[in-house]
Amino acid sequence: MKRPDLIILVVVWQFINAFLALISVIAIGALVYPAVVGNGGADVAAVSIGLLCVLCFLGVAVAGSVGLLQGKEWGRIVSIVHAALNLLSIPIGTVLGILVLIYLVKPEVRDYFQSGG
Repeated sequence: MKRPDLIILVVVWQFINAFLALISVIAIGALVYPAVVGNGGADVAAVSIGLLCVLCFLGVAVAGSVGLLQGKEWGRIVSIVHAALNLLSIPIGTVLGILVLIYLVKPEVRDYFQSGG
């Protein structure tokens, strides 16, 4: 079965999200975290939780991309989770998240991944 046409666009979108999350992790680690610790550390827990959330988002984006490229069903499911998380990124992430969700649940796309690519 032939790979659905727009899967590569979804993968590129996920890798762009992963790259932006990586830049955020670096910025938080290099700029925000030292400033918070230097001020007595009252908000260290909040910054640490934020950093953990961004790292999880990064992991979901990369895992979804790899799974889609390999034609795995788990990759489609992780990508659906990634698209759902992007709904919170108003306005561009919301629009793209909706479009990706609609695309990944289409019967022909679902059948491709369920057949093992």
